[in-house]
Amino acid sequence: MTGATSDREPAAVSAPSRDEQTELEQLRAEVRRLRAEVTEVRQPGPAAGAGQGDGDGTAGRKRQVSWRSPVSAVLIVVGCVLAPLAVLAVWAANQVSNTSRYVANVAPLIHQPAIQGALTDKITPQITGRLNVQGLTNQVATELGSRGLPRVATLLHSFSGSIASSVAGLVHSTVAKIVASPAAARIWTQANQVAHAEVVKALSGQGNGAIKLSNGNVTLGLGPFINAVKQNLSAHGLTVAQKIPTINPTFTLFSSKYLVKAQSGYRLINDLKIALPLLAIAALAAGIYIAKGHRRALIGAGLGLAGSMVVLAIGLAIGRAIYLNSVPNATLPSDAAAALFDTLVRFIKDGLRALLVLGLLVAAGGFFMGPSATAVRTRRALKDGLGWLRARGERAGVPAGPVGTWTYGHRTLLRISAVALVVLIFIFWGQPTGLVVLVLALVLLAVLGLIELIGRPPAPRLASGPGPQD
Repeated sequence: MTGATSDREPAAVSAPSRDEQTELEQLRAEVRRLRAEVTEVRQPGPAAGAGQGDGDGTAGRKRQVSWRSPVSAVLIVVGCVLAPLAVLAVWAANQVSNTSRYVANVAPLIHQPAIQGALTDKITPQITGRLNVQGLTNQVATELGSRGLPRVATLLHSFSGSIASSVAGLVHSTVAKIVASPAAARIWTQANQVAHAEVVKALSGQGNGAIKLSNGNVTLGLGPFINAVKQNLSAHGLTVAQKIPTINPTFTLFSSKYLVKAQSGYRLINDLKIALPLLAIAALAAGIYIAKGHRRALIGAGLGLAGSMVVLAIGLAIGRAIYLNSVPNATLPSDAAAALFDTLVRFIKDGLRALLVLGLLVAAGGFFMGPSATAVRTRRALKDGLGWLRARGERAGVPAGPVGTWTYGHRTLLRISAVALVVLIFIFWGQPTGLVVLVLALVLLAVLGLIELIGRPPAPRLASGPGPQD
């Protein structure tokens, strides 16, 4: 009895039910499938020379994989090298070929105190030198002496220098007020609108108009400002100012040796102003597409783009130092030269800041899509947070309903549409800045989060319960 009982007890314990047998068979099949996949992955490729002529394509696949990484790296590097050139090309096209943008760029110069001071110091001697107040005073004194007024004549001779100095101060203050006035700003804008065609001619090596070469410098005529000063002085009682002949002194913008370089660069960049941005985008996109690891290539492209913008910023800083050191202080004060350079290249700085932020955001997006622990924890935290908000909303009586089900079913299309819309807004934005890029990225994140928040999977159908137990 004891032996029989011991023989029957293991059988009773190990006898599985029909459902358990089915589950065991499924588990065994899954284990066999996983073992087969691991064996296939770990199986070494054919030895060198052994796979030639096998016809199984293994060697061809290895060769195909081998070229993708270096080609992808080269394309991404080419795209990053072309990106700064594309920024310069777009800037040149906007500032030279588009009058409104050119004027928008140079218009703020007249509001710079350094430029106003330089213009005032340039215009004042042109007027006082032609007024010759001291000479006129001595002439009047001589005339009064010949008419029997020797004391008055002597008095005028004594104070002729003081009178000339006072008139010079009056002229200087008048010029300073006019240069800082809205009327001068309008004159500046109108003069630059008219001179824009001359800028194009100067850069293309043609013409010699309002913007021209003079003594090795590129200069801007100041005739309209002097006419405004003459009218103002006459209106305030100094009618002798109307006797000043029509003059057009020049205000130096930059050395003509830089014009020669600008002419060569303009002709080249003007031909490539459309091709360079397209080539840069195509190279970066092709590099990411060809890469074996798209996510890593995306991160590399983003960081490379940001790095190329840093290089462009360093180049601008070096160019600024070279320009300021090359301009004599007698020709253009250093503060005015700095204000001129900074204003002219401000749109380049805006563009490089925008692409710098864009590159960093792309790299960050690629990183947080990856399998790293930080990325996984971040995604999980966001998902849990959105789930918590969804649950709170449903408990508060705001269920997603059919809209949530539809959003969940079309979530991929909605994500792609949101990204495409933001990209189009960025492309067609006139002058995107780094702040604009950051705001667009935040808006995109908010829209994607809203899609995840609203989207709710349909409720699972309840399976029919088991039949009555026998």
